Amino acid sequence: MGRVTSRTPVLRIRGDLHSQRPDTVASEEPLEIRLGGTPLAVTMRTPGDDFDLVHGFLATEGVIRSTDDLAGLRYCNSVDDAGRNTYNVVDVDLAPGVEAPDTALDRNFYTSSSCGVCGKASIDAIRTRTSYDIAGDGARLTLETLLALPDRLRAAQQVFDKTGGLHAAGLFTLDGELVALREDVGRHNAVDKVIGNAVREGRVPLSGHVLMVSGRSSFELTQKAAMAGIPVLAAVSAPSSLAVELAQQFGMTLIGFLRGDGCNVYTHPERLELG
Repeated sequence: MGRVTSRTPVLRIRGDLHSQRPDTVASEEPLEIRLGGTPLAVTMRTPGDDFDLVHGFLATEGVIRSTDDLAGLRYCNSVDDAGRNTYNVVDVDLAPGVEAPDTALDRNFYTSSSCGVCGKASIDAIRTRTSYDIAGDGARLTLETLLALPDRLRAAQQVFDKTGGLHAAGLFTLDGELVALREDVGRHNAVDKVIGNAVREGRVPLSGHVLMVSGRSSFELTQKAAMAGIPVLAAVSAPSSLAVELAQQFGMTLIGFLRGDGCNVYTHPERLELG
């Protein structure tokens, strides 16, 4: 399997001090997802938890709802120049009766680590409707629990401590207990890995949970949370206008700038107990 980190020589400059030293950087490699041998998507990701990533990607794109929709999943023999398997191709077999997406309908499934929505034809093409009643989720959490989530997320980021170059997504209970955490060079990949882990364990829909992300909350991250039935999405940075619009439409509580002793609640603040 590919490595999560790699070492590279750097020139380190700190004021008047210049030194040559090795540095640890986050790995980034392509992962091609195939359906029955036919290429479906390529995403740039940090190797590791690839099967979680594939499950999460297929679930949040509306291809599958549970592991019952899959007949098989495996690495293909993708080799490098030295003939070694790179583990950069995963082939998926859908269960009988599960319809494969039509990739010819003005849709480009290529995604980069910086922008998961890049290449998709239009906003209308990615407004996948969730089948879960998020608006009817009676989840409530205290402000004290919410404000503690960034520190709990950061404390669990093992690879970030080594590289400083990874996004994180953490799934929490309403009591602030960390259920799952994944790191990746792509914020959307980190979310897919967390959701994919829940799909593999049969825990979707994720009602009564909070998804915490280390960066901003984009339209796509909000859509992914909605497709998993998550009622609360919190981020340490800002949301986009489309993320706010989508969260309002789905009945999701969207929180931004969650840091220190404050935050901004953009939609459905009724789930937050202010004390």
